[in-house]
Amino acid sequence: MSLPTPGVTADQRETADHSETAETRGAADQYVIGIDFGTLSGRAVVVRVSDGAELGIGTFVYPHAVMDTVLASSGAALPPDWALQVPSDYVDVLKHAVPEAVSASGIDVSRVIGIGTDFTASSPMPVIADGTPLNELPEYADRPHAYVKLWKHHAAQGQADRINRLAAERKEKWLPRYGGLISSEWEFAKGLQLLEEDPELYERMDHWVEAADWIVWQLTGSYVRNACTAGYKGILQNGEYPTVDFLGALNPGFAGFAADKVAHEIGQLGAAAGTLSACAAEWTGLPEGIAVAVGNVDAHVTAPAAQAVEPGQMLAIMGTSTCHVMNSDVLTEVSGMCGVVDGGIVSGLYGYEAGQSGVGDIFAWYVKNQVPARYFEAADAAGKSIHEHLTDLVKNQPVGGHGLIALDWQSGNRSVLVDHELSGLLVGTTLTTSPEEVYRALLEATAFGTRKIVETFNASGVPVTEFVAAGGLVRNACLMQIYSDVLRMPISTIASEQGPALGSAIHAAVAAGAYADVLEGGAAMGRVNRGAYTPNTAAADAYDALYADYEILHDYFGRGTNDVMHRLAALRRAGFRTAPTGPETTSPIGPDERTSKTDRGDLAGRS
Repeated sequence: MSLPTPGVTADQRETADHSETAETRGAADQYVIGIDFGTLSGRAVVVRVSDGAELGIGTFVYPHAVMDTVLASSGAALPPDWALQVPSDYVDVLKHAVPEAVSASGIDVSRVIGIGTDFTASSPMPVIADGTPLNELPEYADRPHAYVKLWKHHAAQGQADRINRLAAERKEKWLPRYGGLISSEWEFAKGLQLLEEDPELYERMDHWVEAADWIVWQLTGSYVRNACTAGYKGILQNGEYPTVDFLGALNPGFAGFAADKVAHEIGQLGAAAGTLSACAAEWTGLPEGIAVAVGNVDAHVTAPAAQAVEPGQMLAIMGTSTCHVMNSDVLTEVSGMCGVVDGGIVSGLYGYEAGQSGVGDIFAWYVKNQVPARYFEAADAAGKSIHEHLTDLVKNQPVGGHGLIALDWQSGNRSVLVDHELSGLLVGTTLTTSPEEVYRALLEATAFGTRKIVETFNASGVPVTEFVAAGGLVRNACLMQIYSDVLRMPISTIASEQGPALGSAIHAAVAAGAYADVLEGGAAMGRVNRGAYTPNTAAADAYDALYADYEILHDYFGRGTNDVMHRLAALRRAGFRTAPTGPETTSPIGPDERTSKTDRGDLAGRS
């Protein structure tokens, strides 16, 4: 296998012509495929190994999308805070998006040397020994717990509370590595929910598998668990999971969860999990036997693609939610983070993760449910999307001119409060408040949430020296400028619209042996626009005043001073349980063990 010559400057990469034809490419060029499995769709990108040029893209929208109100197979109603997916949708990405990307690129498919994937996390599913998901067994097709629990499935908050409380009482040594709290989004909380609400399915499953690892299993025929998800979402620290004694104290039936349902061979990031099977080669149209990289998480895999791997460079992958990752040569505790893992992003450094549970999701919710029809009509007339139209209407308003402030918790708070029973808040509305002003206040709220995360890292001895943004929201220049002003930092942006897929392609190139490691691969194939946005001093000063009020609301509602959001969440769940339903709308959901923040010792209130 010939090695590429990665002597291409960043400027050359950023201005590369990605529309070249097959005739203009060198005969010796090699290619890799990166596949990003997102919340609503999967995207495949064909990438040239020598310089990271993106030559073709294919997209496949999941037919079942996100099941958060009803189960598609039966129409049965789902309780609040559920979010499920159908695993066969992921396989359909391989069958449709990959051939589409290859066709669009015009490459010689025999020159493809590897394939890499990334996934939203934590999105685990129950499977039997051969990898068949339980929902694909006819007898379980109508059981909600048989499906993938998507990252934004937050119905295991009660189980997460109990895990956190017991771990704090016992001073479990792994708890500080997760900022003192684990999330309801993660493997163990969701696994405990499965046991307690559908024990038959719990006993039937052989493996509790992250979707990131399941799709690699489908590609290679071998189950390899990736080190990133295992460390950040699976409480694997220093080669150990929580003990049998700890898990049994949560529930006697849960004692063997780590050993019997979770533990498996761990694959390191950038390594090959195996090679492309004959079946997967037929699905994708790619050569059988090419390298398949160990799975990864969408946020972490993007770091080398954005050339944000040095200590102090915080990368924010901004989409439906935002995940913040950064490397450091220091191991310490950062309250409310999602974890610190040795080599969790690249080998040789400690990888830190934090995040916001809702960002783009909040904007989409507001537009779908709160914006009048006349705004959509005006957007159509102007040839703009509704988001572009709302942004244009209010982008020149002076900071604070709307008189509003919002909390960005419509999907709970991932960092730094780690509490998914918190909810959104808007303060300052009057009879003259316009929809576009509320929209801007929501944009600003997400920036304030990011500032809270950055300040927490700085105060904990892990300084953030550069802020790099990636993901779909980077296209909103107004939003990026707001973030720069709120953070009082320059913002660099990834020079790719498909950051996770490019990152997966880089890992594929490393797995195929084209580069020695992910750092070398990222230096050659990654692309970034340094300092794309810089703070405006006057706007930053005005945002400091607004942020001070945001902090007051943040602590008042988020740290136990006022428990109203938890009481309202309890009422919402009670309303679901008592709502009249027929047999066709009932689901086998077990008892609700969630408690108020006061009852659980203010665990979610610490930061």
